[in-house]
Amino acid sequence: MELKDDFFKKVEKKTKVKKDTIIDLAKKLQDGHMKDETTLREVIATLSQMTGKKVSKEQEDKIVKTIVDDHVPKNIDKMF
Repeated sequence: MELKDDFFKKVEKKTKVKKDTIIDLAKKLQDGHMKDETTLREVIATLSQMTGKKVSKEQEDKIVKTIVDDHVPKNIDKMF
């Protein structure tokens, strides 16, 4: 599935994270297996630092559990 540039523009507007950075993080998840908690936590920490948004331990745990348990929305365009 190829994501359109307008999706990346929406994400960048909200987060100030560039398309290339998103793609690099996605590759890391793909290479590191999306269900690997250590990889997920590293990506969350990276995104938190890049966006300047603090993620509490509880929020991080919830994000990891959502991804590991396959409860991520299938239509990511509706997330933004």
